Amino acid sequence: MTLLGRLAAGPILLMSTSGGLHTSGAAKPLPEVHFLQDSDVKCLSYAVEAGNPDTGPSTHILKFPKGCGYPWHYHTAEEQLMVVQGTVSVQMDKSAAELLATGGFAFMPSKVPHRFSCVSEHGCFAFVHFDRAYDIFWMK
Repeated sequence: MTLLGRLAAGPILLMSTSGGLHTSGAAKPLPEVHFLQDSDVKCLSYAVEAGNPDTGPSTHILKFPKGCGYPWHYHTAEEQLMVVQGTVSVQMDKSAAELLATGGFAFMPSKVPHRFSCVSEHGCFAFVHFDRAYDIFWMK
């Protein structure tokens, strides 16, 4: 069965390191993930699943309701986003917005402005990976 088929067929199981790198690895069902409220976008919750965003690469899972999204911003790091549940609108720099459903993927190069929001009635989950330390720069 493909990854997309597995995502659609059953519960989501997260490979988690609870915010720190474990040499033995770890696994955690989605209901056991401890989400924190984002300090900038209050409607969005996140959990660091691997790495350390202060010092290097990191992977996060995002949870956000319909209409919630990050306004225009960019990062020094390259960002990869994969939709786990729901439909996410993603727009980069001068391109039109794309609607990404479960399994949809977006790659945002370093310093490329982008924004995203959840457009699904029942909310969205997405994994986000940064290839180096996390920072964010807001645009007007």
